[in-house]
Amino acid sequence: MAGKTTISAPKGVPDYIPPASRTFVAVRDMLVAAADRAGYSPIELPVFEDTALFTRGVGESTDVVSKEMYTFTDRGDRSITLRPEGTAGVMRAVIEHGLDRGALPVKLVYEGPFFRSEAPQAGRYRQFHQVGIEAIGSDDPALDAEVIAVGHEAYRAIGLTGYRLELTSLGDAVDRPAYREKLQAFLAGLPLDEATRERAKLNPLRVLDDKRPAVQALLSDAPLMLDHLSSGSGEHFRQVLAILDRLAVPYVVNPRMVRGLDYYTRTTFEFVHPLLGAQSGLGGGGRYDGLMAELGGQPLSGIGFGLGVDRTVLAAAAEGLTVGQSARCEVYGVPMGEGASRELAVIAGRLRAAGIRVDRSYGGRGLKAAMKSADASGARIALVLGDRDLEQGTVMVKDLLSGDQHPVALDRVESAVRDILGDPTPTVPAHRPE
Repeated sequence: MAGKTTISAPKGVPDYIPPASRTFVAVRDMLVAAADRAGYSPIELPVFEDTALFTRGVGESTDVVSKEMYTFTDRGDRSITLRPEGTAGVMRAVIEHGLDRGALPVKLVYEGPFFRSEAPQAGRYRQFHQVGIEAIGSDDPALDAEVIAVGHEAYRAIGLTGYRLELTSLGDAVDRPAYREKLQAFLAGLPLDEATRERAKLNPLRVLDDKRPAVQALLSDAPLMLDHLSSGSGEHFRQVLAILDRLAVPYVVNPRMVRGLDYYTRTTFEFVHPLLGAQSGLGGGGRYDGLMAELGGQPLSGIGFGLGVDRTVLAAAAEGLTVGQSARCEVYGVPMGEGASRELAVIAGRLRAAGIRVDRSYGGRGLKAAMKSADASGARIALVLGDRDLEQGTVMVKDLLSGDQHPVALDRVESAVRDILGDPTPTVPAHRPE
């Protein structure tokens, strides 16, 4: 009988397998931990939503909605979309569950997979993971600075140093209409192709984000939003920068920055890493003062970000960082005999209940093969137990780092293990090779 063909993951969808999966989890958890330290509460969101949420919230003129969403009709004849970003879903949940009726600002953190039908390449996936935060219900510039600082502190905690924070202001409902007219008038005088002209009519800011060198050359003298801010928007941006200065968060003002989503207003920012090549954006975000009202809620302001876990992992590798636990376990059990195997199962269970990571060999493997597996696991300690040890009520505890070994009473194993391990921290910080 001919063998069945193997099935591969869909194109553009990454697998994270050991040991790389440990780095992925460590990076994700450290990004979340930075938000937790700033008082952001976790929220779990559906992976798919009503399509209208994104067409209204993200904007029909964006590439995300017009070209990249995974949209399908379900068995109830409803239009459903796999979430391409997180902010719209958070706003929907805040409105639906009345979180905006309590203490403000509402501060939330989320993480998980998102989906866009893009051309796959390094750092650009059709399923990608993000950690995001949203702070809803205050237009205080200090909140803008806090959100940006949380992202900066998260990257610093991971050990990254080679990224650059770029930010600008996209104005508000007062100054945006006047600037839009100036920009459209400027674009109308350029020899643009028909598709770009249509985009300029729908959303002229999107033209500024065109990556084609020929178009960028034409835009060299385009009016900039920073030069046309109202007094309110200008003062708001100056205060954000002043707080970031006091926090010693380095930044570069980029007046030509355009984010890929229509809801952004005022403070807008992006973390960029030059070592990632074409897909250099680690993550970013901004203020979205009209989004809640657009989705049927109160006219509350908000600000947030989405940080890419996948790209942060790539950035850590590019900088030569090791992030997270490299060892699979701290203790590795080596039973020699059926009785010893049963006893080691009990010992392993007790150590795990005490918070110690334990693995062991199975299937009656010989001592040499089992010890080789112990070394490969990255464990610090091997527990070698044979039938004679069992009769004597002891187990051999071997320090795999120093090579020292000695018998320990079965009821003293946890104490002996802790004496060797000390007080291990749950997450090993990033470090650079010497």
